[in-house]
Amino acid sequence: MKPWFGLHLPLYTFPDTPPELLFDRVVAQARAAESAGFSLVTVMDHLYQIGGLGTREDPMLEGWSVLNALARETSKVKLATQVTGITYRNPALVAKMATTLDVISGGRAVLGLGAAWNEEEHIAFGYDFPSVRERMDRLDEGLAIARAMFRGEERTIDGRYYRVDNIVNSPLPVQPGGPRIMVGGGGEQRTLRIAAKYADITHWFPLGLEALKHKDELLVGYCADIGRDPATIERAMNAPVIITSDQALRQLMLERMPEERRPFIRFGAGEEAADELRPYLDMGFTGFTFNNSLYATPEAIAEVGEVLRLIGG
Repeated sequence: MKPWFGLHLPLYTFPDTPPELLFDRVVAQARAAESAGFSLVTVMDHLYQIGGLGTREDPMLEGWSVLNALARETSKVKLATQVTGITYRNPALVAKMATTLDVISGGRAVLGLGAAWNEEEHIAFGYDFPSVRERMDRLDEGLAIARAMFRGEERTIDGRYYRVDNIVNSPLPVQPGGPRIMVGGGGEQRTLRIAAKYADITHWFPLGLEALKHKDELLVGYCADIGRDPATIERAMNAPVIITSDQALRQLMLERMPEERRPFIRFGAGEEAADELRPYLDMGFTGFTFNNSLYATPEAIAEVGEVLRLIGG
């Protein structure tokens, strides 16, 4: 499979941009990614800004609303949340929302789903924040419901946390079988096991080659347990390389990343950056996502696109 890049849009803080013009900036970045050859544009499913990127007072737009609007402002890129927390909405509603996005976009939706993590945000907006175990159980049940709805199966699912009764999803998604499912997170006991059951794409963070290899071996084992070919699951990750030819920007960009990920990040531009990505390609990763907190201008996004061409994307 050819390598692909995604542009993740977690940041809506644009200096001197009033609220009525925020979305225009988002559109400009998404279109720049599309022009640069990116295959995916994603947004966070958060209701206020998260730590590491800003404060809760910083601008934040609701993710699914942004995706539906971007569907009419782009023509080629796939569109997804990275990722929706299972606790924020009933999963049958999420599946209906993903189906609607697929119809509006002409078959470009991806369903990104995870177990959720932001307890502070749950408290602020009045959501329950169950234990990790319960959130994982909810994710498992929710993905079963989404998959059934995408396939047009009229069925009743009576789980511990969610129930659907002879549910009908009409119209069906444009993509046969529905949007591809991306499971976010690399938790070794539950998340990877759930990904083995449902994911078309897994999305991880840079942890170093050995740690990623270990997680991949676990995923392969979980697939073997259920008789699934692990080659049917794409591996994607936040890019382990900061791509810029501007030496002055490199340290600034590194400082914008979570501290725990900095030891695993490399720098480069052009062929140098391509060389840094090749060990991950050799390991089986095909997708790399880049954040607009680092790549905010069309020029910066285009420079990343040049590296995609060098690695055969």
